[in-house]
Amino acid sequence: MPTPTISGPLRRVPVQGRSVARVQRMLDACADLVDEVGYEGLTTTLLAERAEVAIGSVYQFFPDKRAIVQAVTLRNMEAYLQRLARRFENEQYAHWWDAVDASIDEYVTMHRTVPGFRTLHFGNVVDLHLLDEHRDNNSVIADHLAKLLLERFPHLDPSRLSFALEIAFEAADSLIKLAFRRDSNGDERVLEETRALLREYLQRHVGD
Repeated sequence: MPTPTISGPLRRVPVQGRSVARVQRMLDACADLVDEVGYEGLTTTLLAERAEVAIGSVYQFFPDKRAIVQAVTLRNMEAYLQRLARRFENEQYAHWWDAVDASIDEYVTMHRTVPGFRTLHFGNVVDLHLLDEHRDNNSVIADHLAKLLLERFPHLDPSRLSFALEIAFEAADSLIKLAFRRDSNGDERVLEETRALLREYLQRHVGD
């Protein structure tokens, strides 16, 4: 996982190699623990024990558990966008909604493989405005996705695309959660219906 570049939740940004590694251990421990005990069950004491650091080290970098979860969420968001950017660079798409399918694939893959992701998603469990105090978390992600798509498909109308992606991402998020409630690995029937619904919606509202 990449080191977070957004320092918002950090009380102090680690500079030395040992400090960076210590913070990463805390984030890894947080990601594992929220899957095991949930956000409500997470405590800074539990996190310090799992990360094998002193409780003072936790508070040296984070004011509370919410800030730690926010840092994990930001790390997940950056990882997701980096994965998408690499995929967009390496794959050819006949239509722009094929790239949206790729974004859904990466989202599902992170649910299956990244500790903490299926519990936290992009922070909605903790706070709808965890990534940006003025916008819902899913709106922030949809905006980033729109920028990636416009770089690849500049003929699209930016305002129509942004609005449609915000609706689509909200719908996809709910349906993917349903898929993972029905099956711990994601119910493939629900996931396929999600792709079909989003493609039909996006074609109708954004076009070719």
